[in-house]
Amino acid sequence: MNDNKSAYNASIYDENIVNVLPYYTEYHGQVIDLVKSMDTEKPKWLDTGCGTGTLALRAMAAIPGAEFTLCDPSDKMLAEAKTKFAEAKNKLAEAQTKLAEAKTKLANQDIRFLQMSSGELPFENEFDVVTAIQCHHYYQPEEREHAVRRCYEALKESGIFITFENIRMSTDESEAFALKRWSRFLALHGNTPEDIQMQMDRRGTEVFPITIEQHLKLLKKCGFRSVNLLWASYLQAGFWAVK
Repeated sequence: MNDNKSAYNASIYDENIVNVLPYYTEYHGQVIDLVKSMDTEKPKWLDTGCGTGTLALRAMAAIPGAEFTLCDPSDKMLAEAKTKFAEAKNKLAEAQTKLAEAKTKLANQDIRFLQMSSGELPFENEFDVVTAIQCHHYYQPEEREHAVRRCYEALKESGIFITFENIRMSTDESEAFALKRWSRFLALHGNTPEDIQMQMDRRGTEVFPITIEQHLKLLKKCGFRSVNLLWASYLQAGFWAVK
C-alpha cells in the first residue's frame, strides 16, 4: 500500500514522477515565473499538496524573500520535504564565503509544515500565493470544489491561485488520441507495459481528471474574478486565477 495517494511512495516519488508526467519540471518553472511577475518582494506562499517540497525549494532559490507554508495530507511526503530542506541548509552551510548571503537567507527562513489536505485548510485572507500542483485530481466533484474554495479563502484580495492538474480531453475521440500519445511517452521513459496499464487504470478510479473548460468554470464558480490557462501539454494543464 502506498504512503500517499500518488502511484509512488514518498521515498521514490521524485525519481519516478519525471518519467510519468511529461515536462514535469516545467510546471515549477511556469509557477515561479508567474509569481515573479507579481513584483511582491516577500510573498506569503502556501503550497498545498506540497509532496516532497520540490516546488518550494526551487521557488525559495528564485524568490529568496518568500515565506512558505507547506501542507500535505501524507506524513511521509512531509517527512521527505523536511529532509530535503534540511539537506539544502547543510549544503549551504558548507558553501564558500561568496554564498554567505544566500546561506543566511535560507538558514533564517522558517518553513511551516502542516499535515492537512486542501479541503482542511483553515486560513482566511492570509497568502499572496496559493499553489496546488497535481493534488486535486484525487477528489470527486464536490470535494474538488470544496478544496478550491478553501484555497480561494486562504488568499488575500488580489492574490493568485496556481494549479496544475491531470485533465481530460473534450471528446472521447481526442481522449483516445491523447492516451495513446501518453502511453508512448511512458514507454520511452522506461515504464514497463504493466506500469503503463497501471497508469491507464488509475484514470476514473483513483484520479478523476476534468476538462480545461470544466477547470475554468470551477474557478469562476469558486469566486475568482480572473481565470486563465497558464500551460498545457499531453494530459496535464496549468491554470491561474486572481481573487
